[in-house]
Amino acid sequence: MAREDREEGGERGGRRERGERGRGRGRGGSEREERDEFVDKLVAINRVAKVVKGGKNFGFAALVVVGDQKGRVGYGKGKAREVPEAIRKASQEAKRSLVRIPLREGRTLHHDAHGRWGAGKVVLRAAAPGTGIIAGGPMRAVFETLGVQDVVAKSLGSSNPYNMVRATIDALKAQT
Repeated sequence: MAREDREEGGERGGRRERGERGRGRGRGGSEREERDEFVDKLVAINRVAKVVKGGKNFGFAALVVVGDQKGRVGYGKGKAREVPEAIRKASQEAKRSLVRIPLREGRTLHHDAHGRWGAGKVVLRAAAPGTGIIAGGPMRAVFETLGVQDVVAKSLGSSNPYNMVRATIDALKAQT
């Protein structure tokens, strides 16, 4: 197959150069528009090991929170041998798990809420204008991507970031 054929998409079943995209089945589409719409925050990155007969295979696990800063938020977990790939997988999962949370005046919560996931517990309180986001690390990422500007949050129990993010989203789902 000639180089010109490959540049124009190639023949069916032919080899493509690196970076060329196949026909696919309608996946991917307009990724650039999505990137503009969503804000993503990396909450945690862990090195994980799979113990095999010959030793240990190391990889990375990422926890990412994605939101549009207008009332939608989601989280995702991704694992891969390289950090960027783990983050990409987590971001994709987060975009698929978006939930809509109603906000009062577009800046705070409607009412106080309690959330729990595993041993992680969180208490969320609506706040007056100008208060800002008073919350710990993983909770702060959720509020920033959600678009909340004024909130007071407290984490009780486990400080595991995975459980804190899930407990925060559990509490936010109670908003009406």
